[in-house]
Amino acid sequence: MIHSGSCHCGAVTFEVVVTGALEAVRCNCSICTKSGYLHLITPKRDFTLLTGEDVLTVYAFNTKVAKHTFCSICGVKPFYTPRSNPDGVGVNVNCLDSIPADINIAEFDGQNWEVNAHTLAHKSQ
Repeated sequence: MIHSGSCHCGAVTFEVVVTGALEAVRCNCSICTKSGYLHLITPKRDFTLLTGEDVLTVYAFNTKVAKHTFCSICGVKPFYTPRSNPDGVGVNVNCLDSIPADINIAEFDGQNWEVNAHTLAHKSQ
């Protein structure tokens, strides 16, 4: 199934292909908690940026592997490159135009990232 999404102002739009049930991850690390991010990690091949590449800005911290991608107009982070899956894309489920009612949300202990990161590695395959 193809899901469409965008940032708040609509300058950044995208599509993501999801096969099977939609499974999201809620992380308790500092950046995810403060931004209210709900992760849908997918292979890059299943993500298409439609508009807004010219208004994106990137924030990286700590190891600088994760690339937190924000709309420079409205400040919303609709997707990013996750540290756990640098070969994939992490879409913010809250930025999808329509969130399926049957979404499965798994909890992830990002406060202890080093110990738990391996549990996400399969999501970008």
